[in-house]
Amino acid sequence: MSITAESVRQLLSSEDLGERLRAVNQIRELEPTIAFELIQIAIGDSNSRVRYSAVSQLDTLGTQNLDLSLEILRDRLLNDPEADVQAAAADCLGALKLHTAFEDLERLYQTTNEWLVQFSIIATLGEFGDPRAFELLKQALSSENELVQTAAISSLGELGNIEAIPLLTPYATNPDWQIRYRIVQALTRLGGAEAKSVLETLTNDEVEPVATEAQKSLQSV
Repeated sequence: MSITAESVRQLLSSEDLGERLRAVNQIRELEPTIAFELIQIAIGDSNSRVRYSAVSQLDTLGTQNLDLSLEILRDRLLNDPEADVQAAAADCLGALKLHTAFEDLERLYQTTNEWLVQFSIIATLGEFGDPRAFELLKQALSSENELVQTAAISSLGELGNIEAIPLLTPYATNPDWQIRYRIVQALTRLGGAEAKSVLETLTNDEVEPVATEAQKSLQSV
């Protein structure tokens, strides 16, 4: 049976959760204009799994109407009761470069207790490349959650503000090699003599992937 807008619409209105989830997956097969219309139905679903799957598609479908996408994603970011849906909304705001949502993201980071939401917000701020994010990323660097901390390292690298270098330098000796690896990547992006000095130290790291990445990075710093 071929997938059509009408067949998907019928599945979206089904009382069966499995059929509604199948409908969201089938939306990917439709023409983008129609898909964008139908995904909005799924975003309003009562089940968080359906909403999460639907919101996650806005990273590409959202280009059909950026103003409406901003409105939808803001609503899910601030009002959805499920952390994974909020996180997906933050991810899509970053993918679509919807800078207007910066203050919403900043405010939510300060008020949520959900690490997953905080992680997505910090990662999104890196994608934005917005200079206003520096202070919040600096704060996230001291997060008790290592994944949030790691996202902050990467985002500070993407932001490109060389004032981040002295903030990042202490993490070059962090016991977690994955954090040291991210430090290499961030310092490579930031560049300059100070970053190069830290990278030279990391070429002797005891973990091979870190040392190798540092050696490779020195060629481009």
